[in-house]
Amino acid sequence: MKKTSQTILALFCFASVSFSTIIGVPSQYTTIQAAINSASNGDTVLVEPGTYFENVNFRGKKIVLTSRFYLTGTPSTINATVINGSTPAHPDTASCVIISSGEDSTTVLQGFTLTGGTGTKWEDEHALGYKFREGGGLLIQYSSPVIQNNIIRNNQAINNSGAVSAGGGGIRMGDSNPKVINNIVMQNQGLYGPGIVLNYSAGVFKNNIVILNSGATSYGGGGAFWILGNTALGPRIIENNTILNNSAVSGCGGIQIQSSTVTMRNNIIRGNTPTGNLQIQGGGSISYCNIQGTYGGAGNINVDPVFADSNYILQTGSPCIDAGDSSTFYNDPADPNNPTLAGYPSRGTLRNDMGAYGGPLRRILTDQLIGVLGNNSELPEGFALHQNYPNPFNPSTVISFDIPNSAFVRLSVFDVAGREVAVIINGYITAGNHKASFEGTGTSSGVYFYKLMSEGITVTRKMLLVK
Repeated sequence: MKKTSQTILALFCFASVSFSTIIGVPSQYTTIQAAINSASNGDTVLVEPGTYFENVNFRGKKIVLTSRFYLTGTPSTINATVINGSTPAHPDTASCVIISSGEDSTTVLQGFTLTGGTGTKWEDEHALGYKFREGGGLLIQYSSPVIQNNIIRNNQAINNSGAVSAGGGGIRMGDSNPKVINNIVMQNQGLYGPGIVLNYSAGVFKNNIVILNSGATSYGGGGAFWILGNTALGPRIIENNTILNNSAVSGCGGIQIQSSTVTMRNNIIRGNTPTGNLQIQGGGSISYCNIQGTYGGAGNINVDPVFADSNYILQTGSPCIDAGDSSTFYNDPADPNNPTLAGYPSRGTLRNDMGAYGGPLRRILTDQLIGVLGNNSELPEGFALHQNYPNPFNPSTVISFDIPNSAFVRLSVFDVAGREVAVIINGYITAGNHKASFEGTGTSSGVYFYKLMSEGITVTRKMLLVK
């Protein structure tokens, strides 16, 4: 198939404008993998909205793989362009995306939802002969790509059949040094490190939302980040992230660090369970973070962040506004109409806001409610699933529910034939009144049912999508 050459103006944070060959999916190749196979270093594979049931491997290509997000900059494009890894050709190679052949920072993955992956059986390079199932959503090995503006959700690394264990339900990195910027990593599962695993890896992690990832066994903790081993590849920097309500059966539910050091700055780290006295376990430099518990270090606080909504944007008056590192290097971008104030979604003055919406790289990550946010200080008396609103809806709707005790919850959507079309929540959440959203983009009009299951209780309601 013929390739078309043209100049592209990209929104990449780390990729410069270049003269590039653009390869279209599905206009030129019906699958993403076929387009990658045909690409040369420096090319761009541009994927149109749709759901692609594939397990993609970059195969050493130093290319940009992007949705139309690079042209539109609109978050809805990310929700509408899906790599679904649930139908692998072989069950032992079931990550949604693999980048494992020495790709560097000219390799970019941008603008996709990665879901349905169950990980790849992988020999641990530091424990030869021991195989692990790794990287449900994304597996990175010996590589340093840029991963930005993606939603990585509802992936698993929990089936360790024929392997010692399984981890990195969302992302697993080994001997790598990626930049992971402006992503949502949520509702993934792993026997350890259900959110993000760094195994002898460096990396920069900025402006990500890491929420509701859940450990499945007592093998290991690190609900949000599981970090092991020193490396000369570079520093480990976790900066301006919002890290909430992740869980592990044992160990630390937040950030677990072993034989390694990490620099953490300007983050919100709260509600990760089991907490004990720890949201962070292990060595590192921690400053200007809002952390549940008592942590030494300049500028650290322990207060309710006061979020405005389930996208975790800060509410006016939040103690996290203008509370990050005061160095101008970390400043929020200015409001073009009032250069002394920060531009939305940042708040207040130019000083850094803690969390994912502060700092020079922050951006709106989604145009729909993504999380589960308790919005009432009084615990509900019972288990309840409320009618979605709006109903009928197009294309998104909000589902509210109450749980009286912290528990494992599964909220899913079925069509009239009983086929599961979406899993909205599949993890441990705290007691309270909660809201979550269902995005109907790519789903046909009709009657659907949403089902809430927790602690042996199941409740189902009906809703109507009209396009």
